[in-house]
Amino acid sequence: MAKGGPELLQDPVAQELLASRIPARLAYVWTDGTPRVVSIWFHWDGTDLVMGTLPGAPKLKALHTGDRVAITIDTNDPPHHVLSIRGTAEVTETEGVVPEYAQAAVRYLGKEQGEAYVGSLPPAIRMGRIAVRPDQVVVLDFETRFPTAVSSLGSA
Repeated sequence: MAKGGPELLQDPVAQELLASRIPARLAYVWTDGTPRVVSIWFHWDGTDLVMGTLPGAPKLKALHTGDRVAITIDTNDPPHHVLSIRGTAEVTETEGVVPEYAQAAVRYLGKEQGEAYVGSLPPAIRMGRIAVRPDQVVVLDFETRFPTAVSSLGSA
């Protein structure tokens, strides 16, 4: 397991996952104190993992600037590649489409469909922008880097 700070985001496995079409899984605490996890599109801008969300999204009721969150981006097929991030959220409301949401739409849907989808949104839409600055990062590739519990089996 490679565990550390934001410098690990330069790792080839991390770069692969940050450029992928795999949704992020965003974990946060709901208003009643229980954990929640949602799949969400993201855009990596080199500093923050940015997610846009449509008006009325329940996560906007619970998430506030300064909240700690966890994010994972991982593959389905072996050998599993996993990028796990912890960081602090910055939540803002924007007039119009969050620019990073538009960039994510193109990455997830392709240029033509992504631009058509974003173009179909009302021009005066208000969106939530959630930016997470990573401060703790874990990278697993299940080839040379394994979770601690798996690695410890060899020394048992």
